[in-house]
Amino acid sequence: MNLYFAPLEGITTSIYRTTHAEIFGGCDAYYAPFITPSDNEKVSKKGLKDVLPENNEGVNLKVQTLVNHAESFLKFAKKIKFAGFDEININLGCPSATVVKKGRGSGFLANPYELDKFLNDIFSECDIKISLKTRTGYDSSNEFEQLMQIYNKYPLELLIVHPRVRVDFYKGKANTEVFNYAYENSKNKLCYNGDIYTKEDYDLIANRFSDCEGVMIGRGAIKNPAIFREIRGGEPLKKDELVTFAESLSKKYFEKLKSETFTLHKLKEIWVYVMQNYPEEKKIQKAISKATKLNQFMSLVESLPEL
Repeated sequence: MNLYFAPLEGITTSIYRTTHAEIFGGCDAYYAPFITPSDNEKVSKKGLKDVLPENNEGVNLKVQTLVNHAESFLKFAKKIKFAGFDEININLGCPSATVVKKGRGSGFLANPYELDKFLNDIFSECDIKISLKTRTGYDSSNEFEQLMQIYNKYPLELLIVHPRVRVDFYKGKANTEVFNYAYENSKNKLCYNGDIYTKEDYDLIANRFSDCEGVMIGRGAIKNPAIFREIRGGEPLKKDELVTFAESLSKKYFEKLKSETFTLHKLKEIWVYVMQNYPEEKKIQKAISKATKLNQFMSLVESLPEL
């Protein structure tokens, strides 16, 4: 079963991906945070630069887009193909209010007729492989049966299902019973995504849905960057690795951003998740959140106890 690193906007950048691959590895592919073509179909240089092969050495990268117009997708697909990619993942899961308001991400799920038409239009003209990352509905998982009927009409490279609906955001538990409907009825290869934080979580999913093509892990992999290695029988996460990880990220982000403040902001975003490994270390967690210097941040990371 393949293991995929889910995209997290602002966190799993090219710097994060290449550093993770170098120190921890273990996953079969990394999905980049979505790129959204603007109204005039232009792609930001920042978004495109983040996925260019030369900035992702040692990484098997999948590109994701957030779009709800066929013409926008087709123009974007040409640019991505020219950059050397043969597959695009379409985000139908983002629950952000600003995204949903524009009918994108999980907001697109509220309009199944338009979604079907969009998929028909792009599959009729596109010569690049297409995968989808979807939630199981907008308001209710009762919508999922209709969505699956739509997805089954098209030759998807992969259907990644996060079994929550948009209104759930990330609250409650991922609904494995709803995922089971996809498992029993999908004509496309399936990937499970949601609430995998430990090897034991993975084992439960892998044993129940053994014919899935893959499992995607997001926040669980930010919390424990060694989770893919652990799943494959390797060593558990070590404190010394976290120190090395922090040092490498700090150096690379500072070289890119030329700002101690911006670099700290990036590191703190990541360490909000990492500190979940240390629920008792509330003083260190608070001090990290208030750190104003990189050497102060690193001293705090080094002061963490062994896991």
